Amino acid sequence: MTGTDLNARHADKKRKQKAARDRMLAKKTQEKGLLIVHTGKGKGKTTASMGLALRMLGHGHKVGIVQFVKGAWTSGERDALTQFDDLITVKVMGEGFTWETQDRARDVAAAHKAWQAALDMLTNQSYRLVVLDELNIVLRYDYLPTHNILAGLAARPPSQHVVVTGRNAPTELIEAADLVTEMTLVKHPFRAGIKAQQGIEF
Repeated sequence: MTGTDLNARHADKKRKQKAARDRMLAKKTQEKGLLIVHTGKGKGKTTASMGLALRMLGHGHKVGIVQFVKGAWTSGERDALTQFDDLITVKVMGEGFTWETQDRARDVAAAHKAWQAALDMLTNQSYRLVVLDELNIVLRYDYLPTHNILAGLAARPPSQHVVVTGRNAPTELIEAADLVTEMTLVKHPFRAGIKAQQGIEF
């Protein structure tokens, strides 16, 4: 087969693919606020949610972020996003990872306070995106009742998007979500003795 034949065959194949895709896209007419879950043992759950926050900010939409666990850590993405202070609200509500606090009652109280801050955003239609970072962790430890969380998420404004991050997302949340991504751990430098590094982990 000559180069000309190969090019013609390729062009024909791509024309058919484009026609099929155009037909598929023409049927996708619904628009709604999505419930998105990033879970799994792999790295990148919070990073992915912050990327969506940046995308929203780029379109001029208001974003709210509640961090349920990582209060003790400074974070490059958090510092960068807060430069959009007219469009973003960031609530750092956690007191660090549970093995750092070692105080269940304190962690439960912090989780309830964080959820109240989240509800303030989830009932405010001016927020186009709300990120509930590491909410899955507090649900895993039963610091908050999952059914209350699901009720709050279901009652939000119809056009509001929500991203929930953290390992071990509960089955009920996965079932309620529109989009679920599981980050799979294949390899991590921490296992080779490499510490968390600025700009990569935080």
